[in-house]
Order: sequence, then structure tokens, then C-alpha cells
Amino acid sequence: MIEHVAGAIAGFVLGAIFGSFIATLCLRWPSDRSVLAGRSTCDGCGKPIPAIRLIPLLSAAFSRGRATCCGARIDPFHPRVELMAALVGAVSLGLAPSLQGAALAAFGWLLLPLFLLDLRHFWLPDLLTLTLALAGLALGPWLNDVPLIERLLSALVAGVGLALVGWSYARLRHREGLGAGDPKLLGALGLWLGAEGIVATLLCAALIGLAIAVWRRHARDAALPFGAYLCLAAWLIATLRPLGVP
Repeated sequence: MIEHVAGAIAGFVLGAIFGSFIATLCLRWPSDRSVLAGRSTCDGCGKPIPAIRLIPLLSAAFSRGRATCCGARIDPFHPRVELMAALVGAVSLGLAPSLQGAALAAFGWLLLPLFLLDLRHFWLPDLLTLTLALAGLALGPWLNDVPLIERLLSALVAGVGLALVGWSYARLRHREGLGAGDPKLLGALGLWLGAEGIVATLLCAALIGLAIAVWRRHARDAALPFGAYLCLAAWLIATLRPLGVP
């Protein structure tokens, strides 16, 4: 019990730190700003923000959502993403304070920027998808016991299969139904989850999309970020193994 609590605390702290970088990436990259270069500056007056005021979650809480230099409102996106990443870490290492939990946390942290960028911009950057795929090859064995050959075949079949679905839809309906990044993302997920995990992820993502489509029935033709649903579904499915669900 103690090790699970300690794992949850460690995961929460690490997640908040990673979340700060993920939030910066999601805010800067779409506007073609460097993610790594340049100091953090105030959105209100442009002054550099001291390191002491960049503590994940705590700085925003202590400042009550206002910049201390000029009083401008702080974009809540940063603390929200930091909290999301912190919860991913806490759940992962709380469920399994081991290499399996570490792999689950890394999986969630790699999925989070893809989830947010697709949700906000309908964009799944190839560089992030490739990073997710390479990490799956390296860390997938920690997450579950799916053989490497099954992971590779799952990635190939899932990626090509979803690409064919998207192509067929476009030919029949004369409009795009899937983004080019969705098949690549599903292929990368196959390197983490294997065949059964991919099937479950697709089903879960479809149910999420259907529920949201029904909720947004007044905008039937509005685009839905299916890649974001795949990210959410994949991490939820991955958490089942530490819970003892086969």
C-alpha cells in the first residue's frame, strides 16, 4: 500500500513537470514558435518570467491566475495541462509502482500532446507520432507481454487498414472522413498494445466519437478529432492491465 501511495505522489510530481513542457509545446508549435528556445514571457506585458514563478501548478495557484508583473490574466491552459499530466503520472505509478507503471505513464505523457493538438487544431504531427512509435518498440514490453512480432503486425495491419477505410470513404462520399495522421497514430499504438489492444482501442474510440456526435447533434457535419479519441481510448485500455484485466 505504501509503495502505491509513494508511486502516485512521485508520478504526480513528475507529471506536473512534464505537463509544463507539454503545454508549452502545444501552445508554441502550432504558431511556428520554437519549443525549446527562448525564455517564458508574460502574455500581458512580454516580460521574462523568473524561474521561481514557473513552478508547475503551484505558481498559478499562488498567483490566483494573474501575472504578478502586470496583473494580466494567465492562460489557464498551462495549469490544466500540468494537472492532466500529473494525474496520468499519479494513476500510472499508483496502480503499478514498477516498470509497468513507468511505461504506462510514459505512454500517457506521449499521447497527451497528440490528444491536445488534435483536439485544438486537428493536427497530429508526424514527429510526435514517430516518437510514440519508437517509444512503443522500446517500452512496449514493460507495458504488457505482447510479443514483438504481434506488435509489428498489429501496427502494419492497423495503420494500413485505417488508411484504406479513409480512402474508401473519400472515394464514396467525395470528402475526407479521416485525417492523414489517424492511420499513422493507430499504427504507432499497435506497437504498444498489440492486436487485442488495438481492436479494443478502436471500439472505445468509436463509442467516444459516437457519444460526442449524438451530444453535438445540432452540428451533424462538424468535424470530429478522431485522433484525440484514439489517444484517450488507448490510454484507458492500457490502464486495464495494471488493474488485472486481461
